[in-house]
Amino acid sequence: MSARIGRRAMLAGAMVGTLAAVTGVRVLAQAAPRVIPIVARKFVFLPSEVALKRGEAVVFEFTSPEVVMGFYAPDLNLRTLIIPGQTARVSYTPDKAGTFPFICDVFCGDGHEGMGGKIVVT
Repeated sequence: MSARIGRRAMLAGAMVGTLAAVTGVRVLAQAAPRVIPIVARKFVFLPSEVALKRGEAVVFEFTSPEVVMGFYAPDLNLRTLIIPGQTARVSYTPDKAGTFPFICDVFCGDGHEGMGGKIVVT
């Protein structure tokens, strides 16, 4: 009887180990977020249009070589301050499709009013 219990315990342990290995492989197989560099210059974002796929994890990396800028996408509830010499990182995973405008929401000089772009999620 004890040999039978020992075999069952070994079989159960092997099944648990296999399940853990499969789960671990799935976690490792998930792709790292796509990094999207965006430069805020007087008076433009480069690029000014960003294409994303619904459910795709991304990290926006904002830099500004000149003055303090802002990034604000109100429909997506995304906002950050962009300070020269630093990288501002914003993680985002879109959950809805559409075209969403963004603007610079920190006054950066004459021409600031036209500084914007769009995020297109398909």
